[in-house]
Amino acid sequence: MERHGEEVDVSTTEARAGSTPHIVRWVLIISLVLIVGGMSAIWIFGAATTEDDVASGTAPEQPVLPAGAAAPNEPGDASDTAIPGVGTEGEEPEMVDPQ
Repeated sequence: MERHGEEVDVSTTEARAGSTPHIVRWVLIISLVLIVGGMSAIWIFGAATTEDDVASGTAPEQPVLPAGAAAPNEPGDASDTAIPGVGTEGEEPEMVDPQ
């Protein structure tokens, strides 16, 4: 510690009141490596042990519907008549009096 008039010059170690062994850096690096390795292992082993129906050809390409059921969003299903008077072909929408 040196004094130059009213100024005090202090070294970095004296100002910190100790040494800096960089232990936090090593903890962060080791933790990051362990986390990346662990997550990679979970992903790789999970993918290796999961049975993939699409790749084996056993998954149906289209959903199986009950007999007589219409596929969603096709003409004539319930979504066409969700609002009365709207969506019916050849008819004008019904005018409603705002009073």
